[in-house]
Amino acid sequence: MTTTFKDREKVLVGVISDTHGVLMPEVVQALEDVDLIIHAGDIGNPEVLDDLRQIAPVVAVRGNMDGGEWALKLPGTEAVEVGDALLYVLHDKLDLDLDPSASGIRAVISGHTHRPSAVEHGDVLFLNPGSSAYPRFNRPASLALLDVHDSTLKLKFVSIKI
Repeated sequence: MTTTFKDREKVLVGVISDTHGVLMPEVVQALEDVDLIIHAGDIGNPEVLDDLRQIAPVVAVRGNMDGGEWALKLPGTEAVEVGDALLYVLHDKLDLDLDPSASGIRAVISGHTHRPSAVEHGDVLFLNPGSSAYPRFNRPASLALLDVHDSTLKLKFVSIKI
């Protein structure tokens, strides 16, 4: 499935993952100026998505901890066209079953590890925003802001105080 968000030259995307049912006020505040929110799974409950939709349109994928009827309606992967950039979203990057570069993908967005990271392999950014509710490995809770201008990506991590 592909979601298109190409109607603007510049789009600010809020990227979160691993909320596990918790959406803190600090997260809502950090996302208040975004045009689009991507949730890379382990959402926890449908109310998190409802609350995020009050801020901006949401693209979300199912994580390994998402269960129930509401979660079964979510895709396991999603391709999102933002400007001239194709973003591919899944929960665990180890489940990636395609060659992103050959597929024209500019960024692979995942979660699962609760560890924020951004690594470029060739022309593909592999982005994990970390967990905005349950950080691990002595890292802060976090999310990412991805500024997309045409096919150019500018990334900023945001630490969340919990």
